[in-house]
Amino acid sequence: MSFFSMMLKMSEGLSKTCAIFFLTLLFSLPLGMLVALMRMSRNRFISTVTRGIISVLRGTPLMLQLLAVTYGPYYLFGFSVSRNKLIPVVIAFAINYAAYFAEIYRGGIESIPKGQYEAAQVLGYSRLRTFLRIILPQVVKRIMPSITNEVVTLVKDTSIAFTVSYQEMFTIGKQIANSQTSFLPFVVAGIFYFAFNAIVDFGMGRVEKRLNYYR
Repeated sequence: MSFFSMMLKMSEGLSKTCAIFFLTLLFSLPLGMLVALMRMSRNRFISTVTRGIISVLRGTPLMLQLLAVTYGPYYLFGFSVSRNKLIPVVIAFAINYAAYFAEIYRGGIESIPKGQYEAAQVLGYSRLRTFLRIILPQVVKRIMPSITNEVVTLVKDTSIAFTVSYQEMFTIGKQIANSQTSFLPFVVAGIFYFAFNAIVDFGMGRVEKRLNYYR
């Protein structure tokens, strides 16, 4: 296989890596906020159950969760989640990252002084309006560095999809390396991941600078 053919083949895997990345963020970011609000609920039952779920998701390997979502339904109930492995991969990634984002959100929300809630109440703001107009913008600014760190980690974690034979970039690189008895595909994959992360880091940095007026 020529170098050009190898790059072309791995670029096909890169598109699937991007699909995992963007779909995971699309679902995990809002889901994480919902989980965070449930974790902070005044209802002790909801709060306790949510805390337990978060502990399980953060305390077990993403690889194990990926295998459980992909193959668990078949072994437990006799049916497959989907023939398209992108679906269980995104489900597993979104649930896992939602747990981490939930704790980041919770830390940001709890860092806001209670006096701001009281001031908003005096001004006649509803709880929802207070959260959306006053609290959330400040929370977003405060948690951006932590969110960026998780997003960068997600880029690298997409390679874990190889455990369920999903044909993303690392899986294709591994197949080419085995067939060609060469380490070059892994080097190329590393360059792809580095470039992807550089773009993500730059983009998140721009967003963080745009939010500086919330200081």
